[in-house]
Amino acid sequence: MDVSSKIRAAWQWLAAPELWSRRQTAGEAVLAVLIGLLAAGIEDISGGEGWRPAAVALAAAVLSLLRRRLPATVLVITGALTPPLGGFSMLLILVGWSSGRFIAGAGRALGAFTASFALFLSVSLVHSWDRNQALTLAFLNALYFLATTVVPGLASRYWTQRRTLLHTLQERNAQLLRERAMVEGQVRLRERQRIAQDMHDSLGHQLALISVHTGALEVDPELTERQRTAVGVLRNASVTAMHELREVVGILRDGVEAPHPAGAGAADEAARAARGIAGIDGLAHAARVAGHGVELRRSGEPRPLAAAADHAAYRIAQEALTNAYKHAPGARISVELRYEPDSFVVEVVNAAPSGSPGDVVSGGQGLTGLHERARLVGGMVHAGPVPGGGFRVAGVLPYGVVEAASRAEAAPLVDAADDFRQQSRTRPLRDRGRAKGGGPGAAGPVMDWSPGAGGPGLDWTITERELAMAIRGGRTRGEGVAIGCGIAFAALVLLMVAGGFGIYFLMGSMNKGMIDPKEYEAISVGTAESEARDRLPSGDTIWTSGLSSKGPKEPEGSQCLVLMSSATTDTFETEPVFRFCFKDGKLIEKKSYDVRR
Repeated sequence: MDVSSKIRAAWQWLAAPELWSRRQTAGEAVLAVLIGLLAAGIEDISGGEGWRPAAVALAAAVLSLLRRRLPATVLVITGALTPPLGGFSMLLILVGWSSGRFIAGAGRALGAFTASFALFLSVSLVHSWDRNQALTLAFLNALYFLATTVVPGLASRYWTQRRTLLHTLQERNAQLLRERAMVEGQVRLRERQRIAQDMHDSLGHQLALISVHTGALEVDPELTERQRTAVGVLRNASVTAMHELREVVGILRDGVEAPHPAGAGAADEAARAARGIAGIDGLAHAARVAGHGVELRRSGEPRPLAAAADHAAYRIAQEALTNAYKHAPGARISVELRYEPDSFVVEVVNAAPSGSPGDVVSGGQGLTGLHERARLVGGMVHAGPVPGGGFRVAGVLPYGVVEAASRAEAAPLVDAADDFRQQSRTRPLRDRGRAKGGGPGAAGPVMDWSPGAGGPGLDWTITERELAMAIRGGRTRGEGVAIGCGIAFAALVLLMVAGGFGIYFLMGSMNKGMIDPKEYEAISVGTAESEARDRLPSGDTIWTSGLSSKGPKEPEGSQCLVLMSSATTDTFETEPVFRFCFKDGKLIEKKSYDVRR
């Protein structure tokens, strides 16, 4: 295995459990460099010399990269290294946030934070040990760890759990949408099968009777030639109707056109082929034979249409002629077929009726069906009266079929109130499993949730989704904001109470380590230790921590008490202090000197 393969394998291990995109990788690299520079700067300000700031910067950058893969381990290590190495203070905040998000399980997270806190507190006390101020140091370090590590960890864990809950609700909603679509499809299929069976049993029987009787009547020798021609038209119409009924029944029952019998005759084949633009001539001829005045005109250079559009043109002309027969008997009818550059136009116009149409049987669904048929192939139908009392039906159809499903907005399958105020406002979900070759045997639809695909947008970032939800408003947003504000407010109150208590404690303890210069002058060398200590404060405060190591050498075998002076110096670089050294029950030395802050 070469070096590049090892580096690639190491990076894959580091990036798990979630693979980073290029943007995430660049962001993590920049963050690691920034954390390293901050660590080096803080360590240098804290007094680090030589290679120490560089080593701290490198360690902080490495731990920053490892915090996603090994969150608990990095949290414990950072908690142990922060007290002696001040450069890790900024890293501790970042690690606390990441640990709250990436440590799986509440028990494991509690254990990791507890272990990190124990190490942080222990190393802090050892590093700055002072028997007189041990309790104060422990309290301040605990407050610091709570503010910089525990609070970010809790906030991150809440944010992560809320994001997971939102994602789960969206997936469940998508599953409900799919299940409802399946149920609706099954109900629709059963209803279509029932309608198909009723049509086959009723209309099929009646049309078969018409065909048989007209066939027998056509060969009756007593009929005149004109009557025999009219009967032939009726028989052909009944045969054509039977074929169309068979196709409709097949589509209703199985969703596909019924297969054509292998032994069908040439007349049957011609009838099937004529149910397009070519069949409009037959419609006009049949109308003339029946006594209607129909004029057929063509214009433009003929161009082929897609099968669905071709059939739609035939149906528009057929329905328009039928309406003219029923509502305007005896009126002149003109049929015009125009091949325009971008679309095909079929137009049927009838003049005003010369008489009363009488009682007309109409279901009122003919024009509605034409509109829907044209829409499904990407066209449109216009129907309305014309000046002079006539009526016009015009269909505009494209030469190439445009699937309506790709253009129309599908109605939501659930109410907007039940749609988490997000998915109901998007376009329909798409099945990417079949588009990628899943085929009919695929395990199930793979939902494309991207904004461009029209889904709810699951490859949005969580912040974008919640921002969109917040803009739209609603009960879900209100509950989430209330919970988040409650947690943030509780954490803020806790920090304010702890901080106020800490400030009060520190200010109160200042009197234990400070005396006035007059009190220093009033105590003389040789005074009994018990008398001197009664007159002096105890010095048990954090304010005097470290002062004893900054002054002159203490007398051998003595115990010294170092106190601050209530007087101030001209500069902020030095601090005036007083030292009292006791031995054998007496004050053997007192000194006044300045120490550097």
